[in-house]
Amino acid sequence: MADSLSAVRFVVCGVGHIGRRHASLVSRHPGAQLTALVDIRSEVAPELAVEYPEVPFFSSLDEYLLRGPEADILTIATPNYQHAPQAIAGLQHGLHVVIEKPIALHKADAEAIVQTALQTGRLVFGVMQNRYSPPAAWLKQVYDQGVLGEIYLVQFNCFWNRDARYYKPGGWKGTQAQDGGTLFTQFSHFVDLLYWVFGDITNISARFRDFNHAELTEFEDSGLVTFDLVRGGSGTLQYSTAVWDRNLESSLTVVAEHGSLRLGGQYMDKVEYCHLRNYTLPELPPTNPANDYGLYQGSAANHVQVIENVVDTVQKRGCATTNALEGLKVVEIIERIYSLK
Repeated sequence: MADSLSAVRFVVCGVGHIGRRHASLVSRHPGAQLTALVDIRSEVAPELAVEYPEVPFFSSLDEYLLRGPEADILTIATPNYQHAPQAIAGLQHGLHVVIEKPIALHKADAEAIVQTALQTGRLVFGVMQNRYSPPAAWLKQVYDQGVLGEIYLVQFNCFWNRDARYYKPGGWKGTQAQDGGTLFTQFSHFVDLLYWVFGDITNISARFRDFNHAELTEFEDSGLVTFDLVRGGSGTLQYSTAVWDRNLESSLTVVAEHGSLRLGGQYMDKVEYCHLRNYTLPELPPTNPANDYGLYQGSAANHVQVIENVVDTVQKRGCATTNALEGLKVVEIIERIYSLK
């Protein structure tokens, strides 16, 4: 395994949009080394060989684990349903793992990841890159410092476009067993933000609708969730992928004892309103642009901070910003919401 002086060696499993982002960032990081690439689609191998001529390609994780070069980190950027079994396989092989969201589709599978990490003494990093967005980091800070006082209401609005350009026939996206649902694939980042800042929720009620995805997905495209915060206050999460043509917004409004605030924009990438008692909003660093997938867009491209945190943690210069237990909690909250269907 890597010590504080050696480069942290990464294997990226799943080299689609997000996996390629991980590979690119790792290859450019001075403290990291891209050791291997894994993907079941053999047709991507020639292109990857041009981009990464010194990096071997493997057609399955089993093949890599059997005969691949040594590494420290297994990055998992495969379809949702593969995250848990691949993470457990990597941990059992002695690798730390970085898991794209969600870390699993079921609480029991996420618990198995946590248990395996404890048994093997390896680390698990959940990719919840929205925590690195300057408005989100600022919100966490003012909450923890007590600037807001008692929380009264929180309101999350997540209104995105995901249509036939996204859900391809025969693909895993849109299937119940492999995708898991809209909250897992599109909006788990915002469930994580809810839990990270405000803590756990209880007294959940929900209604789900499928407005225009009947031919595209096996699950809802929209939902309205209400809940109480365990620490006090209440909230709503309204979400939809039924928005026509392009994303509308991801926003968070907070009404609290000492004032109100709103994070807005398409990806909660700006502070649109801040009126707090005896407080002046500081100038925040700019937010990274959204991940651009051509025909549709995702959340802010903060993966560079994720890679930096992984390298720092493995080299014992920092600690994980999103650990397996927090990833488990996000899965558990979504599972509780979906149990109301």
